[in-house]
Amino acid sequence: MNGKAIVGRISDTTFTALVEGGLLVAGALSSPASGDAGAGNRRHSERAEQVLPVPRLDLRVGSDVYRRSVSAYRISELAQLSGVPATTLRFYESAGLLPAARTPGGYRTYDDVAVERLAFISSAKLLGLALEDIGESLAAWETGVCASVRTRLQPLVDERIADADRRIAELKAFLVSLHRTRTQLSGPAPAGACGPHCGCVTAPTGETTAARPTAVACTLTGDDVAARVEQWRELLKQCQDRGEIPGGLALTFPATTELAGALAALAAAEQQCCSFFDFELRLTSSSLVLTVRAPGAAADLLAALFGAVV
Repeated sequence: MNGKAIVGRISDTTFTALVEGGLLVAGALSSPASGDAGAGNRRHSERAEQVLPVPRLDLRVGSDVYRRSVSAYRISELAQLSGVPATTLRFYESAGLLPAARTPGGYRTYDDVAVERLAFISSAKLLGLALEDIGESLAAWETGVCASVRTRLQPLVDERIADADRRIAELKAFLVSLHRTRTQLSGPAPAGACGPHCGCVTAPTGETTAARPTAVACTLTGDDVAARVEQWRELLKQCQDRGEIPGGLALTFPATTELAGALAALAAAEQQCCSFFDFELRLTSSSLVLTVRAPGAAADLLAALFGAVV
């Protein structure tokens, strides 16, 4: 239907709203005089005659007839909406991540696009990305192409996964140290003041344990001993290099976090039954090294358990 057909069936209020909203273009209209219903119909007819030709109106279901408004938020409103403190919003602006418009009075204002932009920034922060990486990712996000954003984010997430794996390995190695100290603290206390091996003071890394006055004894018996030896043999199959160090051995493995975790767990278990062993696990980008030290009295056991490399 066209504009004229509509005008004949709408109220004065709706007609005026359409004209003022730019949806209908009308010529100069005289103020209608009061009268009966017939006069009202004539007014509609006169207005219809004075309506200039306009494009056909699209009044189908779902049509967006009215102009869509754009929300404007002050910084306090955006902080409340997003849960991000206003100080952080100002910092994001200074870092070039979240630009803000300004009112004549100098107040920051943000539109709906800024809200979506902030949501992307917050998501990237949860992934642990650096501000520089977030800025580069935003450049891809601004294109509106998801594939571009994924291409940029994937290598960054891969780096974060590798970093998290390294931290996990370090924590597991730290756990081994804690178990060792706990075992020392559970043993008989020395007479008098604390000694270098009582567990109260952590021995420096690399200290030789050959002279350590610790009893060489394993609390495992029977089948448990055989099972433990088999566990070490399975892991030692992946050993790439074996070297002698003062008081023990240095075993080099592939630098994988899965293997680091397995070695850390088994070393911690070994500490529970053989407290005379000292383990140290070091993971780098290129290697995983397990050092094992033991008193001289345990040299044969050390060689039997860790000396055979398959």
